[in-house]
Amino acid sequence: MQRLARNGGTAELLRWLSGRADGWVGIAGSDGTVLSASGTVPGASGTVAGGTGTVARDVPHAPQARDVPHVPLARDVPPALHAPQPPDVPRLVADGVRALAERGALAYSHDTGAHTALLFPLYADDRGAAPLLAVVTPRPLAAGLATLLADVLMPLSLCWEAEAVERKRRRVDLAESRGREAVLHLLMTGQLSIARQVAGALRPRLPDPVRVCVVECPGGSRDEVARVCAEADGGRSWIVRCPVYARHLILVMPAEEAPEGTATDEAVAALVDHCVVGVSEQVPLADTATGYRQAFHALAVAREHPGRHVRFGLTPEPALVVGRAGRRWAEALLTPLLTHVPRRAQDPGSQELAATAASWLAFSSHATGHLKVHRNTLAARLKLIGELLGLDLHRLADQSALDLALRIRATPAPVCTPDPGEPARTGTGGAAAPAHANGAAQDLDEVLRRPAVQEWASRQLAPMTGPAGPAAEETLRAWLGCEGRLGPTAAELGISVPGARKRLTRLETVLQRSLLRPPSARYDLWLALRAQEVKP
Repeated sequence: MQRLARNGGTAELLRWLSGRADGWVGIAGSDGTVLSASGTVPGASGTVAGGTGTVARDVPHAPQARDVPHVPLARDVPPALHAPQPPDVPRLVADGVRALAERGALAYSHDTGAHTALLFPLYADDRGAAPLLAVVTPRPLAAGLATLLADVLMPLSLCWEAEAVERKRRRVDLAESRGREAVLHLLMTGQLSIARQVAGALRPRLPDPVRVCVVECPGGSRDEVARVCAEADGGRSWIVRCPVYARHLILVMPAEEAPEGTATDEAVAALVDHCVVGVSEQVPLADTATGYRQAFHALAVAREHPGRHVRFGLTPEPALVVGRAGRRWAEALLTPLLTHVPRRAQDPGSQELAATAASWLAFSSHATGHLKVHRNTLAARLKLIGELLGLDLHRLADQSALDLALRIRATPAPVCTPDPGEPARTGTGGAAAPAHANGAAQDLDEVLRRPAVQEWASRQLAPMTGPAGPAAEETLRAWLGCEGRLGPTAAELGISVPGARKRLTRLETVLQRSLLRPPSARYDLWLALRAQEVKP
């Protein structure tokens, strides 16, 4: 019993005990519900017919055996005398628990004629809610069974209590993990004040400014890597298990380096074999979503880097260089969405739809895991968003326009102001001009013609100016022209699908951006190529 308690716990003890009792053994709650069980009683179906019950009132504890030699549980009654009526085990247990509670007894025995039901509380509980050991076995009782049941109560109760504590610990860990995930979701959607309020119940305090770090862990080691991360930076970082990618950890780290030792991201890459780390630039806490995208792009490069650690190095974000013209364009595009009033109370409102659009643009079909919604719910919301904005969200051009507009909306207004003396432009037509744009907002092409945006586009495409530039640009244009789909891209290039994937993987290293896995850089690259096409 001691060996089984150490190695197998409650389940193994019950399994072994059911074999020794030649019947059914389980643990029942104070309401009669069977919580765990093992074994069966021959013909255990139907209902109990008749029977008598006896209750032990004056026994303070179940009898304890001291140095009792092992007695084989052999039966002395010939099989011909066994003509058991099939017992209804759950009913027997429930009736026994009820009788035990009503009579204030410490043990219970009930004979049905062919079977005996025995119940013993596992341990004393002043609230009367202690679980009980329940045994249903054919009559007569096997020799030594009473002694065996008395001896098993102690290890079984210890195992059950230890397992209950472990279950509670796991629930607490899950609740904390979900709370951290909720805070990250709030940060990613720009709801900074609510995120701070929710984070106030957890530790550590949310830093500001931050660097966002994405750690890709070896299979099945995410919890261990999370522990290593916490120890590496002394608990200064906000560590979240990614709800989208099962092998990813997301760290929201203080922007300043630790006063002593190696930076957390570098330390984790050095301490954990086969993990890969991508880190963003320093960003305000309100721009956590931007930091996450940067870290994810750095992660794509780090997979091919010998040190398995890369920091993002391409700046700035397009939302930072669009100026007032870009902000007016974004407001005009998003107004129908942000002013939407649902017809029914249970329908998603404007903020929920905006968060859905941002999550889908970032994670594609994985947004169901991020938002915790069914795929049909996601599809219905996207259809409504497209109808409100007058966009075809199956087109990469319209996806890129919506992504840019949402990022502009999430960017503080002062950083979008134009340079002094910037001339106002007017124009018509655009690759992704919204159907709801009005005269006060310039179309997307006019925004892309802005000098700062042209400079940003040149920096995005600059890595393709080397010897491999023409082939890389051909691959990129084919991929974007095929709406980012791998199969049509391979057909366009006249190569196999694995060949197209290899080309795009090499292109990820050249551009230092993620292309094949969301969050993908395809929106930025589409905007950069479009900016070159409309260059004044």
